[in-house]
Amino acid sequence: MKTLFRSLIFLGLLIPLQVMAQIENSFGVLIMAHGGSDEWNQGVVDTIAPMQSQYNIEIAFGMADAYSIQEAVSKLEHRGATKIAVVRLFISGESWYERTSQILGLVEGAPAREQPEHQHAGHGAGAMGHRMEFWQIDSDAQFAISKDGLADAQQMAEVLLSRANELSEDAEQEEILILAHGPETDEENQRWLENIEQRTALIHAQHNFRAVHVATLREDWEDKRAAAQTHVRQLVQSANDNGGTALIIPFRVHGFGPYEEVFDGLNYRANHMGLIPHPAVTDWIIEQVTILDATLHNED
Repeated sequence: MKTLFRSLIFLGLLIPLQVMAQIENSFGVLIMAHGGSDEWNQGVVDTIAPMQSQYNIEIAFGMADAYSIQEAVSKLEHRGATKIAVVRLFISGESWYERTSQILGLVEGAPAREQPEHQHAGHGAGAMGHRMEFWQIDSDAQFAISKDGLADAQQMAEVLLSRANELSEDAEQEEILILAHGPETDEENQRWLENIEQRTALIHAQHNFRAVHVATLREDWEDKRAAAQTHVRQLVQSANDNGGTALIIPFRVHGFGPYEEVFDGLNYRANHMGLIPHPAVTDWIIEQVTILDATLHNED
């Protein structure tokens, strides 16, 4: 749609500004993000700020929460969106993909929305205050959903390099620990580790760190977390024991998560920044939007 819009201008066609605005707004962008504190949410807002003048765009915070998705989609449609690109700002492309597809009505599985007086406890607030409702939204729009997560994005190599540059003082005496939240199953966890490991290429190319470790904390699953936490603490302790310094870089969308508690008593350096805000994340979102835009218009 952006290409069409620019082409009409280039050809000098005399189209009223109001009509051109309608053409522009018929393509909407929905950003899905986990959400959290005001600071966490503001990080997402700041990340998409450079896109605000280019796209009809809204954010739906929550882990595929039908309520926030419905609100965002309704706002986009009110401004004229008939085709909506859904970009999921999650670490893993597997996170909430099927649930999102069901909520948008792309696949079966989500029930019709219950009336408020009939809603039960399962439809209330979930983690971080999210409502976590699950039903098929009411929309006439056509949707396309991003399949990749940030761990799949080549652009995240730039983010990790910049975080390493900010922390490093003497690479030959430092060890990097890139630490992510991690999923439940061992199979998916291995995919996380392999994908994030690929994002370390620029660090290896530009620095001579003693080691670059990639790990996950498996923090929402107590039986997995105990071993994972012991492992990452041992990595930091080993760096200290060998006369080096551990630099901890969170492979999280935003912030430092529970890592201060995890590494309590150990010597390390961190700036507590996740992947956002960073221009490379904005670039990745725009890339996803471009792909989904083409998908939606190829379906016509």
